[in-house]
Amino acid sequence: MMESKNCTEGLCARTLAPGMGVAVYTGLVVALLLSVVMALCVGVLAYRRRCRHLHGDITDSSSALTAAFHPGNYKPPRQDNPLHPSAPPDLTATAGTFRGPLFSLPQGVNDSPHKIPMTNSPLLDPLPSLKIKVYNSSTLSSLELPADVSLSDGEILSLKSVGTVGRERDYHSHTMSREPGLSTSATLGNLGGRLTIPNTGVSLLVPPGTIPQGKFYEMYLIINKWEKTTLPSEGSQTVLSPVVSCGPSGMLLNRPVVLTLPHCTQLDTPTPDWTLTLKTQTHQGAWEEVLTVGEETLSSPCYLQLEEECCHVLMEQLGTYGLVGQSCPPRPACKRLQLALFAPRAPCLSLDFSLRIYCIHDTPHALKEVLDLERSLGGVLLEDPKPLLFKDSYHNLRLSIHDIPHTYWRSKLLAKYQEIPFYHIWSGSQRPLHCTFSLERASLAVSQLACKICVRQVEGEGQIFQLHTDIQETLLPHSPLPSGSPCLPSSQVGPYAFRLPDSIRQKICASLDAPSARGCDWRLLARSLGFDRYLNYFATKPSPTGVLLDLWEACHQGDADLVSLATALEEMGKSEVLVVMTTDGDC
Repeated sequence: MMESKNCTEGLCARTLAPGMGVAVYTGLVVALLLSVVMALCVGVLAYRRRCRHLHGDITDSSSALTAAFHPGNYKPPRQDNPLHPSAPPDLTATAGTFRGPLFSLPQGVNDSPHKIPMTNSPLLDPLPSLKIKVYNSSTLSSLELPADVSLSDGEILSLKSVGTVGRERDYHSHTMSREPGLSTSATLGNLGGRLTIPNTGVSLLVPPGTIPQGKFYEMYLIINKWEKTTLPSEGSQTVLSPVVSCGPSGMLLNRPVVLTLPHCTQLDTPTPDWTLTLKTQTHQGAWEEVLTVGEETLSSPCYLQLEEECCHVLMEQLGTYGLVGQSCPPRPACKRLQLALFAPRAPCLSLDFSLRIYCIHDTPHALKEVLDLERSLGGVLLEDPKPLLFKDSYHNLRLSIHDIPHTYWRSKLLAKYQEIPFYHIWSGSQRPLHCTFSLERASLAVSQLACKICVRQVEGEGQIFQLHTDIQETLLPHSPLPSGSPCLPSSQVGPYAFRLPDSIRQKICASLDAPSARGCDWRLLARSLGFDRYLNYFATKPSPTGVLLDLWEACHQGDADLVSLATALEEMGKSEVLVVMTTDGDC
């Protein structure tokens, strides 16, 4: 029996109105879609921000990579930034487009000399469509690239060593500044070239074949200013050359380059008075010995050819180098100095007048440094610098002024003389050193000054300056450079950098590289040219004759006529090579 009641007090089941369930499900779907869209937006924004950060890093490095390479005849405009004097103009108008990974070379002077395979930069893997603009040139050969990478004709990828895309910096980039007159650079390839800093005696010869075929580097040569990079001298050691940097460091070389450094070593004694050491600076700033002249072994990385006023260093690792030395007992060694006398160029309008005498190394670079300094101070060189041999005797350098007309002039010097301490001069790390003689005239009507200045090492050699000048006239600058001295361009690229044509070079190498039972091979050529101090260095090279000819080029860059080389070959009986030299050369 069924019982029925009225639907009251919640006893009856409620039913939803038609269409209510559809609205609920629709709302849930819309909310889910909005959540997905918001998540996508957040992801896109984060991705773009990350890409923008990576792109900023890559742009800096790619610009550093591509800024270095231009055609051989390209001359960039002068820039205000002293760190990048050869910075190129905007290359967008003539740029090609390269899609794919970048490659970098290992950095550091202590890198392994063995070739290291190039690897893709991990920062560029997520960006396969990144466009990198590279300079378009039809005068430079193409690069060696992996099989899966292609470049259109004339496009060049810069392989300048820059570390990990702007993260790592070369130590020397912080310490070296490319100042006008103290640096030079050029883009060199397989044909080689020569970098020369005019009026300094510093140069870098890059022989043909040194740079791998298809590769191009912006090579630089810098003289480090003494207040920025100091080569320390330990104990009785003395600095004998400027500190020079060449690079880029870490680049792979197929054969040695030749770095030429001027020095102030006195070498005309019959017995050796010097122990000479070549030093290099690491990326951490420490100095290490590379070799000691006369103590070379098969493991020595360099060869040093010592001449009267300069040395030529054959090396396969670019970096920062300098020459130091110390006396070899029992005789004390001597170093060559220059004494340079300067006075104000402008007419003297006051009662006071001063003369400055500099004591500097007898090298072209040291004199150029002082001339530039005095030019900025308004000074002028009164006469040619005088040479002075400074002996390792612990005696100071004494300077005094004499024969002043006391009726018209008075010296403000209280003592009879001034002295420069021995160690300040001998160390070679404190320069330029100078003394000032301050004078006072009796009245403005006095215009003529005549006196004598004596400079000598106590118990050693000395020099005398005889001065006669009109201080109320504008003094004309005196040029210490000989009028007939050759002025080499700062950079020479390709065959124009070498005196010996490539055809003659190949003939000589083919004739002398193979050992001869009669000894008429590259060893006899080394003896004839005076390069036989350590023959084992040349014996380890694939072409000993080629390295000897590279050294000959460096030693005769200013006067490299072929007569001296032809004479050596004639004495060896190499008539077949002489015929080629007479036909193709300038003998």
